[in-house]
Amino acid sequence: MNMTQLFEKKKPVFSLEIFPPKKNAGGIETIYQTLDGLKDIKPDFISVTYGAGGNIADKSTCDICAIIKAKYGILPIAHLTCVNNSKADIDVILESLKNVGVSNILALRGDINPDIAPKDDFAYASDLVSYIKARGDFNISGACYPETHPESEDAVSDILNLKKKVENGTEHLISQLFFNNEDFYAFREKAKLAGINVPIEAGIMPVTNKNQVLRMATMCGASIPKKMSRLLNRFENNPKALEDAGIAYAIDQIVDLIANDVDGIHLYTMNKPYIAQRISNAIQSMR
Repeated sequence: MNMTQLFEKKKPVFSLEIFPPKKNAGGIETIYQTLDGLKDIKPDFISVTYGAGGNIADKSTCDICAIIKAKYGILPIAHLTCVNNSKADIDVILESLKNVGVSNILALRGDINPDIAPKDDFAYASDLVSYIKARGDFNISGACYPETHPESEDAVSDILNLKKKVENGTEHLISQLFFNNEDFYAFREKAKLAGINVPIEAGIMPVTNKNQVLRMATMCGASIPKKMSRLLNRFENNPKALEDAGIAYAIDQIVDLIANDVDGIHLYTMNKPYIAQRISNAIQSMR
């Protein structure tokens, strides 16, 4: 099933994101523990990250997508970045995905790692989208930034670049994290006015660690509203309280998003199934 068919069939879509385990954390076998904890949520799809933070990924993304599809019967989406890949590299990855029956790809530029010289075959994610579209029957999703991409000149140019990505073949968008729903609603309206008519999922990250969320917010250009800032400062030295408060905040965001007719919710699980389970249980009747 491709994303267009999925969103025509169901709204809101509820999906999850996981990442390959670090090699020093037991290898790919440890992903079974994460997936076993997520399977009962019955997500509409699971996306698997690739080379987060600018690191060069190996073939584990493809392998995990194959496991998600074959063992768990869940639709997988493979992240694919181009900043550290040549066209020849991309060809190899696409062939690997074809071989395991994975046809849904989240096409990204990827994070620039200052310690790794980027390859120059692709300047932007829109270039990667065009390249993939010409090389097989793949369904392409993309990323969007409710508060504008950190490297963009301004909000207008950011929306125009996003429109180009959609015109090049992107069928579905997943937003970066945000903590103020009004920012997402304003972005959604601007996208609509620009003629961007593909489904836009809201990316939600439950806050469980102050330093982690501040780092992630800086990387993707997300602001920290006063309500979130108070939460972080009040509970930063009480991990369990911060976790509970962060989950409650995420649930509150999701309820409001669903009430405002969001196309879908994409939950960044950080490979913590029990957190995803708590959130899923809280909104079960809305799914």
